[in-house]
Amino acid sequence: MKINWHDGFEISVRTEGNSVIVSANKEGLLSLADILTSLAKEGSGHIHLDKFNSLEDDSAELIIEKVESKL
Repeated sequence: MKINWHDGFEISVRTEGNSVIVSANKEGLLSLADILTSLAKEGSGHIHLDKFNSLEDDSAELIIEKVESKL
């Protein structure tokens, strides 16, 4: 899957209790939108994002997975 990272993107992920908080600047949100669109168009798959792969240093790991519809 080709990912289109927008120049200057910043994305961080943190957890608070049972909540997951994704914080991003405009370029980060556009990059995430492109990731979701690309993943939706793939047959199946997932993507791992972490501090070693595109997220800010203090971020929790984020895994986005495409699953088949149960309907």
